[in-house]
Amino acid sequence: MEDLTESKPNADLGSSVVQEDEEASGSSAHMEVSCKRKSRSKEPEKTVRVKGKSKQSLPKKAKKKPLRKRPRVITPSYTIQETDSDMLLIISNLGDHEDRRKTWEKKKKSTKRGAKQLPPNKRRSKLKCKEEKNPAGKTKSGQNENDAHDIFNSTAVAVDTGESNWGLHLPVEILVQIFQDVVNQDGAVPFLCRVSRVCRLWCCAASSPVLWRNVTLSFCWVAPGAAQTPKTEQKIKDTVTWLSQNRFSQLREFAICHWKNLVDYSVKTVAQLCPHLKSIKLLHCSGVTSETFESLASGCQQLESLNLQHSQVETASLINFLEKYGGRLKRLWITYTCRLVGVINAISKGCCPELQLLEINNTLQRDYSDYRQFQLGIEALQLGCPKLQVLRLLNLLWLPKSSRASAFCTAGFPHLEELCLATSFFSFVEDQILHRILHESHSLRVLDLRGCYRITPTGLAKLPCKNVECLYLGLYCSGSSSNQLLPKEGSYLFTEKWHHCLAELDLSGHVFSENDLETAIAKLAINEGRSPLRSLNLGGTKISLNSVRQVIAQCPQLSFLNLASCRHLPRGWKRAYRGQEDIRQLLLRLLESNSDDSIC
Repeated sequence: MEDLTESKPNADLGSSVVQEDEEASGSSAHMEVSCKRKSRSKEPEKTVRVKGKSKQSLPKKAKKKPLRKRPRVITPSYTIQETDSDMLLIISNLGDHEDRRKTWEKKKKSTKRGAKQLPPNKRRSKLKCKEEKNPAGKTKSGQNENDAHDIFNSTAVAVDTGESNWGLHLPVEILVQIFQDVVNQDGAVPFLCRVSRVCRLWCCAASSPVLWRNVTLSFCWVAPGAAQTPKTEQKIKDTVTWLSQNRFSQLREFAICHWKNLVDYSVKTVAQLCPHLKSIKLLHCSGVTSETFESLASGCQQLESLNLQHSQVETASLINFLEKYGGRLKRLWITYTCRLVGVINAISKGCCPELQLLEINNTLQRDYSDYRQFQLGIEALQLGCPKLQVLRLLNLLWLPKSSRASAFCTAGFPHLEELCLATSFFSFVEDQILHRILHESHSLRVLDLRGCYRITPTGLAKLPCKNVECLYLGLYCSGSSSNQLLPKEGSYLFTEKWHHCLAELDLSGHVFSENDLETAIAKLAINEGRSPLRSLNLGGTKISLNSVRQVIAQCPQLSFLNLASCRHLPRGWKRAYRGQEDIRQLLLRLLESNSDDSIC
């Protein structure tokens, strides 16, 4: 009995050891199961039932929100283009629309509901298998696709798309010619910059130096009124430098408009890298200093044209440049200020002997007191610029300097072809002053005297000019309101003198009588169908219907006729007629009205 009782605790100890072994084996089995599940996939863990253990609770995966379907944009099956005759041309794109519809239907069929989609891992493996089979990108015909897309090796590119690709099959020479037409009309910038981003072929054509011979850079980096940051300045410098090094190898004409900063740097960079530069324009610019003119003098050996209109220029630097290098210039544009009187005097002294065009203009002022008078030495200018062909003194209030010698002792302007003295407020120009300017100008072709109400028909008839083609005598200034100074007779004197060559005539605002105008029109139409007259402005005059009928019948080349504000014409006739067809319809109306009057 004692042996039995003493053996019980040993038996209990063995059973407890066995139970602990079973629990240890169960826990090891649980660890093996969990490791195997983790190694199989990255799927979320699930609850596992283990002997003697309860279920293990794990966090569930959050549900994805359903994607919102975007509406399909339906493109129209036509395009609208604007023609030269202000008409809208509708062109059908039925072929392109059908191709797009078919491709869309194929995509729609492949993405139907219930269709099995491969997981991303298997898709990538399939793409890798295809690349291994065709590593060089060769097609069935054995050609390399990369070579087919290389536009530098072939001018034609084979692109299998539904859209039209006519621009990719054109030779580079034709593209350059097309771009040249657009550049001549709209300028090189920003057209060539935008076109070069289309494709490699267009970029190659747009980089042709022939297209970059005339460039205008407007200030478009900063919004109006905004401050210019150092980062923006560096961007401007890099742009100008890159263009000068890569595009301006054949640059001939360069213009900068509305620049407030970096004018000196831009002109200096272009002058150093563009040896063929012949013309430069600095319009509405600030900060044109001596550095600008020094770079032009050292770098632009072929410079012939300089335009400084409405720009803030250092007068002393400009005078110094003209005195040293003015012999190269043939064309000069400046805007008058009080400080530029010295520039005009320097030109009159002969610092620009080769000058062929001189234009001095002035900005329009609201008040007459804002205009300042200055004196111009006519004879000195004739001696200083003997080769002058175009002289324009626009909107200036000037008086001629008195000369000790006789006005007719000088050589005058023997090569002058255009004289413009137009003004919008007041004028001191009289017949005597006009003769001092034109007493030797036998080859004058354009005479613009708009606003010069002191000029008389008798003074025009005494001019030595024999072949004036354009004569502008319209009155648009406040000083012409005094009818006491305006001539009322004699318009036939200049129409009779230049009837054989006059192509454009402006008599708007004059107070010539009805009979005088009728005589002038009769002298103008004396050629009987061979008159070269193309433009006639009679706005605000006392022209009659008979004179209008006569000038239209005898001038077949007439394409512009202004009859606005003509008080002697009936209502419905007072307007401007543009184009030969419009003028022909006017003639038919005049003939019908004449026949009705004869019947009555």
